[in-house]
Formats: sequence, structure tokens, C-alpha cells
Amino acid sequence: MRGRQIHPPPVAAAASSRVVVAAVAALLLAAALQPLPVASGVDVAAVLAAFPDLAGFARLLASSPVARELAGRSSLTLLAVPNGNLPQSPSAYAAASGADLADVLRYHVLLEYLAPADLRRLPASGKLVTTLFQTTGRAPADLGAVNVTAAGSSLAVVRSPAPFPGSNATVLGAITAVPYNLSVLAVDGLIVPSGFDLAASESRPPTAVNITKVLADARAFNVAASMLEASGVADEFEADERGAGITVFAPTDDAFAGLPAGDRLQSLPAERKAVVLRFHVLHSYYPLGSLESIVNPVQPTLATEFTQAGRFTLNITRANGSVAIDTGVVQATITRTVFDQNPVAVFAVSKVLLPKEMFSRSDSAIVAVASAPPPAALPAESPESAPTKLSSPPALRDTAGNANHTAAAAAVAAAAATTKPTIGRWCIALLYLLLLPLLLPLV
Repeated sequence: MRGRQIHPPPVAAAASSRVVVAAVAALLLAAALQPLPVASGVDVAAVLAAFPDLAGFARLLASSPVARELAGRSSLTLLAVPNGNLPQSPSAYAAASGADLADVLRYHVLLEYLAPADLRRLPASGKLVTTLFQTTGRAPADLGAVNVTAAGSSLAVVRSPAPFPGSNATVLGAITAVPYNLSVLAVDGLIVPSGFDLAASESRPPTAVNITKVLADARAFNVAASMLEASGVADEFEADERGAGITVFAPTDDAFAGLPAGDRLQSLPAERKAVVLRFHVLHSYYPLGSLESIVNPVQPTLATEFTQAGRFTLNITRANGSVAIDTGVVQATITRTVFDQNPVAVFAVSKVLLPKEMFSRSDSAIVAVASAPPPAALPAESPESAPTKLSSPPALRDTAGNANHTAAAAAVAAAAATTKPTIGRWCIALLYLLLLPLLLPLV
């Protein structure tokens, strides 16, 4: 006689299924709602510790305020001087030029990630790159930047942009890299910036950044600086700096010169011209590393805050090794860092950012929408369409393959460990949302 299978009553089975489904859903939701870790910057000292030939330069950094200033930063290039190329007394060497050693070291920290491949693509005229020294406010005009130019058999030459002869150094080669976060290049000597403000003091209290002056000193932003000053928009920045900070996308003079004849930007009424200027500003401080690691690319601007959520937004993505900005009418790229010191970041962009709410693209030109209503009268979108903030910089990775890079990889492993779970949590959240419609009928 065959045994008879005993099945649980349908009601009991359904109740059991509901319990299991509810438990799984609760676990998925709890995992997805765990607080996300915050990615930190690269531990530069730990990275340099893997290379004994840079021990002298590493000691100089560690004994100066520069080490603390590098904490939390990303998208950097460090011009490191090997032991054999350092002067016998670096402090005396800097003092002989009327410079402070800490400022000389700041001049060796470029606020942009430059890999060897980037150096090989340099234009004949070179590339102006902002250094950490520029953020102190002691560098007149753009003398806190360096000009990086290609130089025959060597990777590049780094020199001051001053019109008179100054200090320079040749890039000997690439030491190591944490992609998009830290590139370490060896140079054949210390570089001393030109035009020190000897009366300035490191102990003076920080003041609000005069962004109009920053742009005027950078020389290539005369139109943007004059428009900000004339419109009064620049006066709005100081209060924003005391809050979450600001990020400014500044079109170069060449970008204004390249505007199509039909754009009618300069003929707009003053209040609408001010809207276009606010459209170039994010109401938070975002260094280049955060812009390069966006999760939600649609970002509100200062103009959004003067209108309604979902309007006057920028679409910011990473494309072909650069940060791309799409307005719906214009596609631009960030060409360089002009200024970066929390709470203010200023980036040069290749085109004037024209909002789709005020301009339209035809087959032959970009034209102002003359019949468009004033920005404050534009219809609001649903709250769900409001964009989110930018992500932290990406996980730190070291892809170098030789033995010297083992310690450098270990130095960034802790930061990588805190960011990897983020991907898993987003996947869990997505899985929960996908399964929820299937699970609800069972509950």
C-alpha cells in the first residue's frame, strides 16, 4: 500500500507564504536603507611610503600643513621630487627665493588628475593647471597655477605662467596612480612659484572668496567676470559660501566669442540675463572628483532655486575622460580647474551654458525664445522629478602591476572597502523595487 502525501491546508500554506514574503521584503528593505559609507580621499603619505626614493619628499609633506590639506581631496596630481634631486636644505632653497616651504610644496599639488596619457595629448601651447597654492589667496593673478607643456623625449615640462623666466622642472616619469584620484609624477627638482605676496600671512582669518576677482585674475574669463559684477549675481555668492558652498562653471572668453549670432544673450533683459548666470552655478561645493562620479546626472542650479523644482537643471556626466555638461541646448565640457578650496570650486567650461527654458536649437542656430514666460511663471513639475545631489568620489583603485605598487594599493584598500558595499546596497534596493509588484499579491 503506497504512502499518501500529506499536504498542508491551502489556508495554512498561504499564511506561511505571506510570512516568508514579508520577512524577505523586510530584510531587503532594511539592507537597502542602511546608511551609505562616505568615500574618503587618498592617503597620500601611505601611497608615497611604498617608494623609498621619494622618502625625503614624503617627509617634507608630513612635516608641513600640506599633509592635512590633502586629506579628503581627490583628482590630484602630485609632482614628487626623488631624493637625489632634492636640494640639501629645501627650506633654505625656498627662503632664498623669498618663498615659504609649505607654499612651495603646495605648488607641487595639481588640482587635476593627469595621467601619462593626458600629458601626451597636451596642446603645443601647453595646459594651465591650478595648484593647491592658488587656494591660499597669496598667489597674485594666475601665478598659483603651472603651465604643463610637452617636451620632446620627456613627458612634460612644468613651469610658472609668469611672463618672466622662473623656476621649472621636467617630468621624469610616472611613479604610481590611483585612477581618477591620485597621479604621482616624478620631477627633477623643486619648483618655486613666482610673485609671492610676502606680506600675506598663513595665520590670517579666511575671508569669503571673491569669485569675480578669481575669474579676472585667471585672465581668460573677462566677459564672465564683468557680467557677474554688472548683474549683481556675484553678490549672492558670499551667503552661499557660508552654507553648503558653491560650484561655478565659468565660460571662457573664447566660449562667449563662439556664441551663435542668433542667441541674443547680450540683448536679454537684465533679470533674464541674471537667470542665465545663475544657471552656471550649483548650490553646493563639488570638487572635480565628485563631478566625475555622479550617480544622478540631473542637477539643480542656482536658477532652479529662483523658479521651480525640475527647471533650469544641468545634466552632468563623465564622457571620454572629461566631465560633460548638457543643458538640452548646449553640450560643454570642463576644460580645467580654476579654483578649488572648500567651500568654493570654479571650473572653466568650453561653452556658454544656455538653458532650454530660454533658448531653442534649430537646424542652423541657437535662438532665444522671445515668447517664453518669465522664469518665475514657468509651471512646476512634480516633486518626484527633483534631482538628487552628487555622489562621493569613486572607490579608490590601484591597477599597477609591479611589486612597488603593492603597498600603495594597501594604502587605499580601506577607502575602497567602504565604497564597495554601496553598489551592493543599490542592487538590493533595485531588486526590492522590482520584486515588490510580484510579492504584493501574495501578502
